[in-house]
Amino acid sequence: MRRFLTPLVIALAPIGASASDAPSVVSVNVCTDQLVMLLAEPSQIVFLSDLSDDPRSSVMAAAAAHFAKNNSQAEVIALQNPDVVVAGEYSDPLMVALLRSIGIDVVQFPITTSLQDIPDDIRRMGDVLGQGDKADVLADRLERDLAALATATASADAPLGAFFLPNGFSLGAGTLSHDILSAGGARNLSVELGFEGNGTLSLEQVVFYQPDLLIGSQPFSGFSLSEEIAVHPALVNFPVLLTSVEWVCGTPFVMDAIASVREQITDMTAAKSD
Repeated sequence: MRRFLTPLVIALAPIGASASDAPSVVSVNVCTDQLVMLLAEPSQIVFLSDLSDDPRSSVMAAAAAHFAKNNSQAEVIALQNPDVVVAGEYSDPLMVALLRSIGIDVVQFPITTSLQDIPDDIRRMGDVLGQGDKADVLADRLERDLAALATATASADAPLGAFFLPNGFSLGAGTLSHDILSAGGARNLSVELGFEGNGTLSLEQVVFYQPDLLIGSQPFSGFSLSEEIAVHPALVNFPVLLTSVEWVCGTPFVMDAIASVREQITDMTAAKSD
């Protein structure tokens, strides 16, 4: 699978504001971490979140290893007196309120629920970081890539996928994961059952509707009762695509997630024709 951003990040390095005239930044959210690393000059970055270098949480974990981390404690952040803190919509409200009360600017980014929202979030982060030119290049490229995707999911004969995560957790309309699955060329069983946002599928529903593909999550080490349903003997013959960190945040890396769906569908089609 191609990596969407590696050549682009190198090409972008000279573009944008220099560290001397760009704001210093602290990120306290694993998704804003990634946008910050894509757009900011390294010397702008004061702290990233303590999940930033976790490969199970961030596609940019290796890059994050080079930066200091914070544990979202307002006191620790305040001592560094950054120009801006970027956070998620649901970051600790007490931390956010305390930082704002002492005059530190906090900019919160919502959870990404649509592929089409990502370019705007990139441009917004570019504005926050004083890196608008760099953000425009990245967002423009993503918009072109998204526009080039064929819209295959409207047809009734497109493969049927089912999100079947621990405890039967599933994802329906109005979620980034649904958009990724659709852009990859598959229908979503949860949407066809009327799910908006998150919900659950039973094992019986999966067996009854016979999806062409199950979308699961990477298993953790050790034993988890919540994960046992995904390895039930009734599911042994279903093809499974395991999601990865590219599915989680609104970054250009979603193109890799879309590519993984398309590759899985291509492999399934080829196997059926053999």
